[in-house]
Amino acid sequence: MGETGGVPLLYLIDALPYVFRAYFALPERLTAQGHPVHAVYGFTTFLLQLLRQEPLTHVGVAFDESLTTSFRNDTYPPYKANRELPPPELEQQLHYCQAVARAVGLPVFADQRYEADDLVGTLAQQAVQQGADVVVVSNDKDLMQLVSPRVSFYDFARDRRYQSDEVAAHMGVRPEQIPDLLGLQGDAVDNIPGVKGVGVKTAVALLQAFPSIEAIYADLDRVETLPIR
Repeated sequence: MGETGGVPLLYLIDALPYVFRAYFALPERLTAQGHPVHAVYGFTTFLLQLLRQEPLTHVGVAFDESLTTSFRNDTYPPYKANRELPPPELEQQLHYCQAVARAVGLPVFADQRYEADDLVGTLAQQAVQQGADVVVVSNDKDLMQLVSPRVSFYDFARDRRYQSDEVAAHMGVRPEQIPDLLGLQGDAVDNIPGVKGVGVKTAVALLQAFPSIEAIYADLDRVETLPIR
């Protein structure tokens, strides 16, 4: 992490999007023993580019190990049930990617019960409480909910940085409303159905009129007066 005006700056990397991107976008590379390593190559390239581009002194890398064992699966068994498990050759490369991060001196965070999103969110909250600013490196819209005056979002592949205003312009709602937005409209990626009859436009309109789902249910009569279908 570098510093901004003397304030420590922590970079938290959500690794999986960059591993997946490399695995599906790059041509296959094999070791002398015939094992594929193109995802490792792509992730390593990304990691070194980031470390060379940014004056980082405090960095953490979060990986997903809870694709079928998350606590969310206990609460809602269909959670992510629409996703195929990573093929064995990718699963092995994920372990290699963790080894790469450790080899360059970065702490790695992974857990069988908590997703990388959970780990990044917890670490970001702890860092802010200890007086640091945070940059979340990811392309996952779910993590935009962490953006605050002390936390920004950096989509490295697109070289786009988001503060609260940029998130609101991109998502149509404020960062703290993103969980409610996804709850209303659903999230096909995570196999979450949302509210019947509520799509993206309606969900955004509701949350521009109300601060939260709870506020909507507390004033349902007002919903009927809004210019939405």
